[in-house]
Amino acid sequence: MNDPFEPRAVLHRWSEACHFSDATFGGTAWSDGALRLEDPEGQEAFVDQHGHATLDWDYATCSTGWRELPFPAQELIPSWTALTPAGTRLMVGLRVRDAQGDTSPWYVMAHWTSGDDVVHRTTVPGQADPFGTVDVDVFVASPGRPALAYELEVRLARAQGAPEGPAVRTLCLAASSTPADHRRAVSGPAGAWGKVLDVPLRSQEVHTGHSPQWDGGGEAWSAPTCTAMLVEYFGYGPTDDETAWIDPADTAPQVDFTARAVYDYAYKGCGNWAFNAAYPARYGLRGLVTRLRSLGELERFICAGIPIATAQSFRIGELAGAGYSPAGSIKIVCGFTDDGDVVVNDPLSATDEDVRRTYPRGEFERVWLSASGGGGVVYFLYPPDLPLPAHVPGLDPNW
Repeated sequence: MNDPFEPRAVLHRWSEACHFSDATFGGTAWSDGALRLEDPEGQEAFVDQHGHATLDWDYATCSTGWRELPFPAQELIPSWTALTPAGTRLMVGLRVRDAQGDTSPWYVMAHWTSGDDVVHRTTVPGQADPFGTVDVDVFVASPGRPALAYELEVRLARAQGAPEGPAVRTLCLAASSTPADHRRAVSGPAGAWGKVLDVPLRSQEVHTGHSPQWDGGGEAWSAPTCTAMLVEYFGYGPTDDETAWIDPADTAPQVDFTARAVYDYAYKGCGNWAFNAAYPARYGLRGLVTRLRSLGELERFICAGIPIATAQSFRIGELAGAGYSPAGSIKIVCGFTDDGDVVVNDPLSATDEDVRRTYPRGEFERVWLSASGGGGVVYFLYPPDLPLPAHVPGLDPNW
């Protein structure tokens, strides 16, 4: 029997033809390793709320069908890997079903495109009803009304006259439940003590004041700085031509480039986790957002050669050596000391040289797993030919 005071997490993935056995295709098809727009289901005029002209678009859809959850979930986070050439975009929709069998309306979780020259990527604010609230990139169920099932829909669109449509290589949904009074014992060794991955060091603070139209660098750029480090770790990044618009004096233009490429024009920030996980598709990398249940689970990724971006929110004194109290920050877990303490790249550092830090295992794990501190949320990137670690036996698969 599951402990009601333990966090629960599961991830569902659609990345192969066999995963779409219950799907409804409306002009889409799984072909050559991706969901593609084959025969437009309809046309629409899409109004860009952030400055681009309204255009006419052809679109097609795919609905996953209802998926039952193994536990009542408080939060649901979709993520995806897709190629969206200029003049193409995705709309990701979600609806849920509660314990009484009632079905919510459809929520728009994202309008995604990798560029911003034709249409702006954005979430949709103001979506709240008795079922729950869309908080930027997360659906949060109303208290006492968790989700027991859900359905995803992805709409693939191309501007009329565009030579090709988008291609969705993976679609994921992470569901979780984190009890407010959860406080578990510190996890023991799981194979990665003494192993540290060589993730490049990048400080967000050295970009303070950069690109005010994309939230101005500094403390606002925790997520894109981490994403840039992860992409660079796997040997990728923008070309010199792609960063030609950035000040030549910038010592890490890939950070500025990433900030622009993940900026959510409705949220007015770079911290949309699904957008950060989606951005690296341009390099052939896959990414997803999920929740882990312990540092023991995270150690499996370090052993597999995959660093992990983690979220924390804490007060001064809760994480020794941090020295600040951010409303929320992202750190990349790169590995562990011989004693099991957590080695991170903390971009909220004055210089690149200051980014590598070590935090006490117990304090880091408690802050990261607490409902108020992050709930175990992570995102990560990986090349498709790099095997993900094995799941924990006996627990719901959550990656």
